[in-house]
Order: sequence, then C-alpha cells, then structure tokens
Amino acid sequence: MDGITANTTTISPRKPRVMLYSSPLMGHLVPMIELAKLFAARGLAITVVLMDPPYDTGATGPFLAGVSAANPSISFHRLPQVKLLESDDSVMPALAFARLSNPHLRDFLAGASPDFLVVDFFCSAAMDVASELNIPAYFFSTSGAQILAFFMHLTVLHETTRSFREMGEELVHVPGITPFPATHSIQPLMDRDGASYQALLNVSLNLFRSQGIFINTFRSLEPRAMDTILAGLSAPAGLSTPPVYCVGPLVKSEEVDMKRGDECLAWLDTQPKASVVFLCFGSLGRFSAKQTRELATGLEASGQRFLWVVRSPPSDDTTEPDLDVLLLKGFLDRTKGRGLVVKSWAPQGDVLAHHAVGSFVTHCGWNSVLESTMAGVPMLAWPLYAEQKMNAVFLEKEMELAVVMEGYDKEMVEAKEIAKKVRWMMDSEGGRVLRERTLAVMRQANDALLEGGESDAAMTGFVDAWVKA
Repeated sequence: MDGITANTTTISPRKPRVMLYSSPLMGHLVPMIELAKLFAARGLAITVVLMDPPYDTGATGPFLAGVSAANPSISFHRLPQVKLLESDDSVMPALAFARLSNPHLRDFLAGASPDFLVVDFFCSAAMDVASELNIPAYFFSTSGAQILAFFMHLTVLHETTRSFREMGEELVHVPGITPFPATHSIQPLMDRDGASYQALLNVSLNLFRSQGIFINTFRSLEPRAMDTILAGLSAPAGLSTPPVYCVGPLVKSEEVDMKRGDECLAWLDTQPKASVVFLCFGSLGRFSAKQTRELATGLEASGQRFLWVVRSPPSDDTTEPDLDVLLLKGFLDRTKGRGLVVKSWAPQGDVLAHHAVGSFVTHCGWNSVLESTMAGVPMLAWPLYAEQKMNAVFLEKEMELAVVMEGYDKEMVEAKEIAKKVRWMMDSEGGRVLRERTLAVMRQANDALLEGGESDAAMTGFVDAWVKA
C-alpha cells in the first residue's frame, strides 16, 4: 500500500493517580513527602493533600516551596481552613482538624477520583470518606514498627488492663515489643474518660479497615515487632491484619533545609573524627532555664567536645534564646574551642552525617532516630513528649542503639548524670561497642534502600501490582 504508513504508536497505560493525605505537623509531613517521592519515582501521578490549620508556625510554606521546586512531578492541594468547635477543646488538635476537614476532603476526592488514598495516622477520620467514595485507603505510619504494634493492640489493652494512669510504673505488655512503664505512654492515653483516648481507640480500629499500612522503618531494624504484626498477633480477636509494607528509612532530603547552617558545618570541619557530642531536641523540645543550666554544667564537666542547639524556655518560646542570660556565667568563654552553642536550629541531617560527630543526645523523635541510624551515630536518649519515652525504651532494650539519660522521667536530669553518660559514650569500651553496633545497623539501613533491598523491593512490589491491575 504505497504512500500509506502504518500507525505503530502505542498508547501508554494511564498512570495510577495517588492522593497522600498528610498531617500538617512537620514530623509527619517530612516523611510523607519522602513517601510521595518513592511513588513518583515509580511513575505514579502524585498529589499531596494538606490541611490548613490555624496553628501553622510558618515553617511548612518554605518547606513545601523547596520540595515543589525540586520535585515538579508532585502536586499539592491545600484544603480550606476549618475552625475547631468548642466541643473539640479536649481532643488532640491534629485529630480534630482531620475530622472537621472531611467535607472538604470529600469534595476534592469526589472530583479527583484517585486510584487509592494514603492517609497519615492522624488523618484516620478520612477512612470514612474513602469508604463512602469507594476509594481503597492505606495508612502511613511515620513512627516505627514497635509503636505501630502498640497502637494495633490498643483495643485489646483497653479491654484487659486498668487505665495507664492507674497502672503508674507497672509495665505494659504488648506482643512483639519490650514492656514499658504505663507512665511512658503518650499523654492523651492516660485519661480513659478523655475525648482523645476514644479518638485514638478509633484510630486503632481504623488501621484494620485499611487495605494496607506503609511504615517508616526497615524490617531488619525491628524484626520482632514486624514478625508479630505479620503473624496477626497484634490484632484484636476477629480482625484481620492488613498487609504491612516497610519502606524506610525515609529521612529528610537536602532540598528541604530552609537555612544552611554553614557555621555548624565549618566548625565541625575543624574537629577530630567522632569527637563531638551533638545535642538537639527537635522543633518542639524545650527545657526550663534551670534544666538548661544543669545541662551546661554537665557538658562542661564532661570535658568533651560538643555542638548544642539551644532553644528558649517554654515560658519564652516566641523569641531567640539570650545565651548570656540563659547559660551559666562564663560558660561560652570556658568552653570556647571545644564547644559550639547555636540558637534554635541546626541542619540536623548534615550534622549527623559529618565525620566529626561521635554521639547524639536526642529527644527520640522517630525522624531523628532514623537520621542518627542512617549516619551510624549512637544515641543518648532524653525523651520529652509524645511517644518518645516508649521509643527510648525500645532503643535501649530492643534495638540496642542508645543508652538513656537517667532522670528524664523525673523533674530534672542532673549535671553529674549528663557528664557521666557523655564520658561513657565517648571514652569507654561500652561506648565503642555501641558505636560499632550502630555502624552495623547503618549498613543494614543503606542496604534496605538499594535496588532490590528489603524496603525497595516492598515498595516496588506494591507499585507493580497496582500498575498491572
């Protein structure tokens, strides 16, 4: 057939459209963005859906601008702002905002028609919208497998134990995880009559309504908890455990940093290898002026090199800290050269990855735990809020990646304890063994993310199943 060219163009299969519904809390938003990148890298069309809470500190705007510029394949949709009702005063704000945002979420999803939805733990209320619209829904747990095992087992604990407040220092026993004192549970679970307690029970049950759960960990980091979950031993009677996908460690990427922190890194360049103790307690971690001075006394007495991020006390959280007022008189002069104090912020990932850093005093937020693990830096655990006290127990007793600062659950961590633990970590045989253990886990973490590694394979297998469906 002269003059006629056969049309050999093939139609590419449509990309599955995925909506990721994130809590606006930075500790949840950062790993959700990293999850979005994993989906986008595998050819899925990604939209991150965000609430617009009135308590936004202003950090999310610059953060998202950086992410959007570096990742044009990921789109963003912000839901209209909602206001809390008087009846919501007793509920965790993150849970209340998600519930009140459901009408706006329903309108958006009805028009967007995604193939599936991934919701943050605090966005559990969206499960009702997904069910109504017949959209398959998955959870994303930004904490580790041991915290997930606890929350999956929460309704069983509710039926078989006294309240955590009544239990006090009595140990809570959950299949697959190290027992921990009831006082270490997250604060909203201490009051069984509170609205937040009931809301978290509903979150626990919603986990079993999902089509699956993505979790920011790698299986070899928390094997006992993962084996227990997958065997169905975390689930209440009569409920089936959905598939669980370990896709971590997902940690903050370079384009996220809104400040450079050149002073920190330049100073670290002048320090010997693995000689510096890094102290940083997260975006919400604040100490009283008295505890801050006690920490300074301990650091000075330890004789070790340090890089310390100091924030204003809770009573003055709107301003930069005045170091001359907050710290001991002459502290900065006496520690000049072997210590650097910076105000409010440091590029934590870059600092941990620096060869000069030898240990990390941390509040045990899961993102910080994973960053430290990825850098092979052993931890001194000083938990402050949320699930961090549980994490501290797991880090020391189960994962063997940290030792705890005694007194974190009392009124004060004393200077002599700080000096003792810092010296132990940096100068003792026990500290050396812990550092070697952490380096071995670092290699496992990196292997998990390599092509064909355990986390990469879990994510690729999930996406391939959707693309072929």
